[in-house]
Amino acid sequence: MTKDMTRLGQSRRSFLKASAAGALLTTPFVRAALAAGDGPLKVAGIYTVPVEQQWVSRIHVAAVAAQARGDIEYTYSENTANTDYPRVMREYAEQGYDLIVGEIFGVEQEAREVAADYPDTAFLMGSSFKEDAGVPNLSVFDNYIQDASYLSGIIAGAMSKSGNIGMVGGFPIPEVNRLMNAFMAGAKEMNPEMKFQVSFIGSWFDPPKAKETAYAMIDNGSDMLYAERFGVSDAAKEKGVLAIGNVIDTQADYPETVVASALWHFEPTLDAAIAKVKAGEFIAADYGLYSFMKEGGCSLAPYGTFEGKIPQEALDLVAARMAEIKSGAFTVEINDEEPKSA
Repeated sequence: MTKDMTRLGQSRRSFLKASAAGALLTTPFVRAALAAGDGPLKVAGIYTVPVEQQWVSRIHVAAVAAQARGDIEYTYSENTANTDYPRVMREYAEQGYDLIVGEIFGVEQEAREVAADYPDTAFLMGSSFKEDAGVPNLSVFDNYIQDASYLSGIIAGAMSKSGNIGMVGGFPIPEVNRLMNAFMAGAKEMNPEMKFQVSFIGSWFDPPKAKETAYAMIDNGSDMLYAERFGVSDAAKEKGVLAIGNVIDTQADYPETVVASALWHFEPTLDAAIAKVKAGEFIAADYGLYSFMKEGGCSLAPYGTFEGKIPQEALDLVAARMAEIKSGAFTVEINDEEPKSA
C-alpha cells in the first residue's frame, strides 16, 4: 500500500470516528418527503472510470435495467476524478436527484461531508467503510462476491498443471483482497500445495500495466491467471495459458483462455435501495449482503467452450459447495487482509 493510500485510510478513520461521536444526537433519516409513489425516481451515477470498466459496469447495467422497466430516470458521469467527485455530487443533489449512486473509495471523508449537506438526497456509495448513523442518508455497499470467487478458485486449482497461479489486482484494499483470498482458498481445495504470485498495479484501469505484470508471472511459471483487472486475459491469450475472470463474463472475448468467471450482479443491491427510497424508508445501512450468492448478487459464469474440459472432481465439488452456500451450510470466509505471494 502506498503512503498516499495509508494517509487516506487514516483520514477516513478519523472522520468516521468523529462523526460517530455525534450519532446519538442524530435522528434516523427517512425520505418520507420524497417517497415517489408510482413515479420513477431520478437517479444519478458518478463513476471515476469508464462505465465499461468491470466493477462500474455492473452498477451501470443494473441502473439501465431499472430505467428500462420504468422504475427510475437515469443519468451518469464517468471518468470523474477524485478531486472533482464532491463537486459532481453537489451538482446532482442541487438538481434534485432522489438517489445518487457511485464509489467513494478515494474520497470517503469529502463524500460523507457532501451527503451531510443534502439530507433530502439518498446516497448509495461503494465504500471500504461501514454506514455511519451520523450521516443517515448515506448507505454503503461493496462487491461481496467471495462466494463466486471461491468457486472459481476450485476450477482454477483443477485446471492448473504447474501448481502456480498468477494474480493481478488493482489496489490491495478490502473489496479486492477478499475476492483474491476466497479464490486462493478455493484453489487450495483442489491442490493444497498451490503456489501464488500476487501483485497490484496501483490503478483501477491500466490494461497495459496489468498485461506486463501478467507476462512476468507467466515467465515465472504461472499457467493460470486470476484476471482481477483488464489486460490480464490478453497476456494469458497471447502466451497460451488460462485465466479466470472477475466481476464480468469475458469468455466470448477469450473463448480459449477464460475458463470461468465470478460474476457480480448489482441488481439486488440497487433494487433494494430503490424500494427503500420509494417507500420513504431509506436510512444509513450496509447493502453489502445483497452481493452474496444466496441473495442473487453473484454467480459462477457458464463454462462455455470449456464444458467437458474441467475435471469432474472439480465440477462435483463446485456443485456441492454452491448448494451448501445457498442453504447456509457452508460459509466462505470474508478475509480482507492483503494476500501475499506464497
